Formats: sequence, C-alpha cells, structure tokens
Amino acid sequence: MSTRPRFFLASRRVSFALIAALLAACGDSSLVSGGVPGTPIPPPVGVVDPAAPTIKVLSNRADLISGGDALVELVLPAGAEASALRVNLNGQEVTSQFARRDNGRVMAQLTGLTVGDNTLSAALGAASNRVTITNHPNGGPIFGGPQPEPWRCSNAATAINADCDQPAQYSFLYKSTDPTVTELQPYDPANPPDDVAMTTTQTGATLPFIVRREDGYQLRDRYTIMALFDPTAAEWEPWAPQLQWNRKLLITHGGSCGVTFTDGNPPLDDYSGTIPANPAIEQSYIKALGLGFAVGSTALDNLGHNCNVVTQAESLVMMKERLVEEYGELRYTLGTGCSGGSITQHHVANSYPGVYQGLIVTCSYPDVFTTAVQFAEYNLLRQYFEQPQKWGVPWLPTQFGDVEGHLSHVNAVAADEAFFKAATNPANPDCKGLPAEALYNAQTNPGGVRCGVQDYMVNVFGPREMGVWTPAEQALGKGFGGLAVDNVGVQYGLGALQQGLIQPEQFIDLNQKVGGLSIDIIQQPERTVGDALALVRAYRTGAIVTGSNLDTVPIIDGRGPDPGIAHDAVHVLHTRQRLMNEHGHHDNQLIWEGPTALIGDLMFALNALDAMDAWVGAIETDEGNRPLREKVLANKLADLTDSCFNGSGVKALSTLCPPGIVPKYSTPRIVAGDTIAAMTNKCQLKPLNRDDNYGLRGLTDPQWATMMEVFPDGVCDFSKPPVGYGPTIPWLTYQQDNGEVIYGGAPLPVAPSYSGQGWASPAFGVFR
Repeated sequence: MSTRPRFFLASRRVSFALIAALLAACGDSSLVSGGVPGTPIPPPVGVVDPAAPTIKVLSNRADLISGGDALVELVLPAGAEASALRVNLNGQEVTSQFARRDNGRVMAQLTGLTVGDNTLSAALGAASNRVTITNHPNGGPIFGGPQPEPWRCSNAATAINADCDQPAQYSFLYKSTDPTVTELQPYDPANPPDDVAMTTTQTGATLPFIVRREDGYQLRDRYTIMALFDPTAAEWEPWAPQLQWNRKLLITHGGSCGVTFTDGNPPLDDYSGTIPANPAIEQSYIKALGLGFAVGSTALDNLGHNCNVVTQAESLVMMKERLVEEYGELRYTLGTGCSGGSITQHHVANSYPGVYQGLIVTCSYPDVFTTAVQFAEYNLLRQYFEQPQKWGVPWLPTQFGDVEGHLSHVNAVAADEAFFKAATNPANPDCKGLPAEALYNAQTNPGGVRCGVQDYMVNVFGPREMGVWTPAEQALGKGFGGLAVDNVGVQYGLGALQQGLIQPEQFIDLNQKVGGLSIDIIQQPERTVGDALALVRAYRTGAIVTGSNLDTVPIIDGRGPDPGIAHDAVHVLHTRQRLMNEHGHHDNQLIWEGPTALIGDLMFALNALDAMDAWVGAIETDEGNRPLREKVLANKLADLTDSCFNGSGVKALSTLCPPGIVPKYSTPRIVAGDTIAAMTNKCQLKPLNRDDNYGLRGLTDPQWATMMEVFPDGVCDFSKPPVGYGPTIPWLTYQQDNGEVIYGGAPLPVAPSYSGQGWASPAFGVFR
C-alpha cells in the first residue's frame, strides 16, 4: 500500500534512448540497466526482443496501477533458465521478487512502485525488454480527477494518512447447517462451531463453508473481498489459489442515490439500499461463495452512498486490481444489484467496458440523469398539482396521473421524496460527513459545500459558464456544477390532451404555471435551462447511458409490475430501446418479469446468477477472432429468453408477462411526446403549429395566444436527436498528468498491450 502524498508526475518524459546514448558516450551503460554490469540497455518500450523475457502486467491496465504493487509475469523464451534472469525496477535490481511458481510460470507480486511512471526491465544475457507501469496512490485518484473535499475518515484513529489508508483486516464467517439461519455467522478458528455447513464448488472441491473476509481502504473508502477459505490448506497465493476458487468474481451493489463526504460500508445483499433482505431466502452472494466465486464490493459502488458514477467505476477498477494481485487471475466478473445497483452496472459497462462480463440488474433504471429529468418533472408537477390555489381551472386527482403517465400521483410523491430532493438539493441539511456550518446556503454561506449530485460530479459536467452565473456564483468568482436537465419547450400533458383525458384549459394553465428549476433546484417561474456543455458531456461521458458500448455484455433485467414505488417497469424499456437505437437489436438484454413488486420474482437473483454464469461461461469458450458483441449473441443459450415467472421461481411463459400481470406506465416527458428511449434531457425546438394535434376541440384563439407567450421559441420536436447527443466515449480520464482536472474527460490512451490479462479469460479481450 502506498503512503506517498497524492500528486502526479508532470509529463516531462525525456527519451530513454537519448539518456542511454549520453550515458554510453560517457562509457558507463550499467547505470541504465540498474547497475548490473554487462546488462545491455533495454530497447524502447513497445519494441519486443523475442530473445528476452516478455513482460505482462496482469492485475490491471499498466497505466492505472495503484497502491505501489502489481502482479507481473515474465514469459521466458523456450529453453531459457530462470536463474539467468535479471530484472530491474527504476534502476534497482528486483530479480529476487520473481520465481518460477508452482504453476510453472515466472511471477511476482511486484512491490516498490513509486507514484508516477516506473520502468520495469527484464533481461536474459544480452537480450532485454522493458515496459512502463504508471502507479497511483492507494487513496487515488487514478482517472476520476480531483476528489470531493473536505473528506472525513471515520477510521482517523487507525488510518496512516489523510486518505484513510490502513492495512487490510481479515475475519472469518461461516454458513450454518440451521436452515433458518440464512446469514453468514462469525467464525473463530480457535473455537470452531459445530454447525458449519459443507459445500461443493464448481471446481469439484468439497469443504466446510468457511469464508475469509478482507476489509480495507482504497480511494479513501472501504472495500470488501470474500472467498471460501480452508484454514487447514496451504496459504493462498495469486499463483496458487486454494482449489475451491473457480476464478470468478461477483460484484454486489447498492441502491438509491446520495452524496456523502465520509467513508461508508460496501453493500452485499441483493437489494441493498432498496428492499430489506428476506430472511427466508438466501442472498445470491452467499450462493456464489458456495459455488466457489469470490465476492467483491466497495462502499463507492453503493449509489446511495456515492452517486458519482465515475468514482464508482474507479473504485471497481481498483478493487479488481487488488483481488488479482492477492488472489489470482480472473476468468470473468458478474455484477448484481437493484435500483441504484442497476445504474452503476449500466453506467460502468457502457463507459468502462471490460469491468464486467455479465450484468444482473433488478428494479432497474437506465442511468441517473435521464431519471433525474423524470423526477425533476415530478417535483415541478407536485408544486402545481398539490397547490390548488395556483390553479386557474379545477383538476380531478385522477388527472394528475394522466399528465404524469402513471396510475396515480402517488408515484410522483414517492420519487420526489425518496430520491430527487435528497440527491439534487445543494443545500441538503443531511449531507453525511459534513457539519451544518460547512454546507452551502445561497444567502448565509454561498461558499459552502454544495451537496447535490451535479456539484459532486463537477469533473464530469464542468462548472457553469460566466454568462449564467447567479449572484452567489459571481461573489465566489466560479460557476457551480453544470446542470444537465432542461424543460424548455416541453408541453406537459400533451398526450393526455390528445386522448381527451384533460381539457385544453387545463393543458394551458399547467404549462403556463409549471415553471422550472434554478441551479439551486428551487422552483422558478421560468423553465429550466440546462447548461450547454453539461448536456454534451452528459452523453459523451455516459452519465446518460446511450447504450453505445452496452452491447458487449449480457444483461438479465428482473422486473416487477407497476406501480413500483418510483421503480417504474417502463425503465427497462428505456434501456431496451436505447440498445435498438444504437445497434439495431436488443438481443443481449433479457427481461424476466413476474408479479412480485419491484423485483418480479422472489427467486430472481438466485436463478439469474445461474443463468448468467452459464451464458458468460459459454462466451468464455469462444476464443475466435470475431468481436465480443458477436460472441455475446452467438453463445446465448437456447433456453435464455424474455420470460414471465410466477413469483416463486417457476417460469410460466417464454415471453414477457401480459399487461394484466406486469402493467407498465409512462413518464411526464413521454406523455409530452418523447420516445420510449426517454433520453431527451433537452429537446430541439420546432415552431408552434396550430395544425398540430391539440385534441378533439383544439385550442381557442386566446389559448393559442397564451401558448405563444409560454413557448416563444417553439416546442419540443422529439423526432430529432436530443440537444448535445453523441455516443459515449469509453475509458475517459478526468485528470491531466499533473493532477489538474479535465472537465468532461479525455480518452485514455489505448491500454498497453502488455497489461490487464488477469482481468478475464482471452475470449473477452481485455480493455475495449
């Protein structure tokens, strides 16, 4: 674990060949090779000498290594002896760290990496190769850019630095033979209990169901890694893992959407943060452990704790690196999670492809920021519908739902109270980790910490441009985080008007008075105006999941009926349509439905784990050269289809459930004319046209005059792409080499070809 300060080396990289030439001219080339006399100068990076060892950095991309160590393999030419090997790291010999291990491979848990670029060279006689390993602090960042401040470490008493770093801690758990006890129990090796269950893993190993749990800190927050562990077997080494491990990883995620400035707990349960665990049903992570999977989670992949989708990806990259370095190379990684746990998987798979090889999502949303549009509109509509004194005409309560696209107004209340207010309010008084006096208040403390997600993700959206600054921003001399939400031109209730569910005078009154939200997420008479750069960056970075890169991973989405307490069944169709729009098909996405609220079926998480494991396992055997997206479709097993379940794990139909079992409602913006993809955070405008469909009665002359006042620049043309729309660019970094922010991100270079092979079997590629 690195304890060095958080900084990055400036990119002043002098040619290694030039240095070598100068030193050679002085008559001493041994300094270049680490002070080993007679060892030649290695060739430039990327030039491979076949007579020298080939260097592989297995545990991550070689340019994203963290914590000062890496799992490295040296592949020796045929007939070469390891005893002749010479290895140098930054001019110092580290040959002793490498050895031919029990698996027959020459490997090392290489330590001693400094922050910044490190040169690793390996030589056999006169032949040598070298690679660059770029190491980042264990506290990060590695690609997420400057981190939220101030940050409070709850482990300040034991942390060794301000990044909350401390040595990993290990504990033991076990599964009881008592069928009424579904949670893992503490296990004391010195006093073992007498009710330890047995398990047989996918590798054929039969052993007591004892789990070793590792807890540590990365990126200033907690991570957890768990695996079956035999205390009587040989110590676990990455080149000699215990036989029960199937070399697969299940990552668990958490729900909701929140902003915090202190460390939290990694989520483990299937519906963490959304639905309490059912004590009668085993959690899928426990089932996975029994099959031989490792299980990993980070506090930062809990959306309710950290609604910054880039930091979530960053934490998972670091956790996977740690796992490979300490436990061994992976065959593949599956994700599982509900609500916010589905958002994390969709985002990371789309923006950082390669982290997962399969997604199991439940009660899903496509992403945070198109959902934010839906919930923002609920917030505005509530402030109209729930204040009759604003009405110029009467409304029936049932008509609220007609405008909102739902069965009733209850869904809007649930979404607004449970999610929107807490996640977006920059003056949120319950900002975890910060005292009240540190928080933003437009009047009394404009320089305080803003606790809304748009500022938490300022590296993604960038600060607002000077021309739109509020007095608070002007006083500070800087813009707040850009707003990627907009409702200019949206005709609320248009579809309801066309169907005769509301009357023209109601339609006019609503659109005249609904208004919008300020940058402080406070209702204002004017419509919400999104920030142009923030909107472009939302699509480009994947904060809005376009699905551009989502076709390279199998998806099984478990879905219950509406009303789903803001977890609308239509969300799964948003994702499906985005796949259709981007790729012309949605064949890598399966929808499993059932009558159980939110999740569809009580056995979904367990059954989907088996199905996804079989699907991804089939892909793993396909080592041909065709693209991964083709392998995903070609290896989908015949019995894997859209399905309707009975709620208790039994498939009733190999199609989606009929609407009577799983009804699906809509959203305010779809009622206003948006497509089922629901990806228009800001619409392109078209001129008002009285010949458009405004219901059977149409609009009177005075009503049309009001429309022209309400929509002076026109109304939404949902037949055109959203403003700012573009494909998601994968593997963005939000920091320069010197640590300064890159707002909106910039593509990382192509992953070094000599790195990352430990993340997945060859059929999946490495980083795409």
